[in-house]
Amino acid sequence: MAILLGVRGVSNAITLAVSVAPFDVKNRIEAALKRTAELEARNITVATRGSTVVLEGKVHSWTERADAERAAWAAPGVTEVEDHLLVSV
Repeated sequence: MAILLGVRGVSNAITLAVSVAPFDVKNRIEAALKRTAELEARNITVATRGSTVVLEGKVHSWTERADAERAAWAAPGVTEVEDHLLVSV
């Protein structure tokens, strides 16, 4: 680490902006749900509002619900997931 004489502090104002289209996010999440054999993706509806993903529908277990939410969070650009999935046995 180098020391610069006279420097009292450094502020990091760098921000990262993800430019992913909501439609692309929706498609990626739906594809991830279809790849997960345990999930019945046809019972799950994925909607996007900006960087927010809304999951609705029915799943068969709490594990399926967690898997669907995990798939939504894994999509690039997602900052919030609203999970409205119902667990029906």
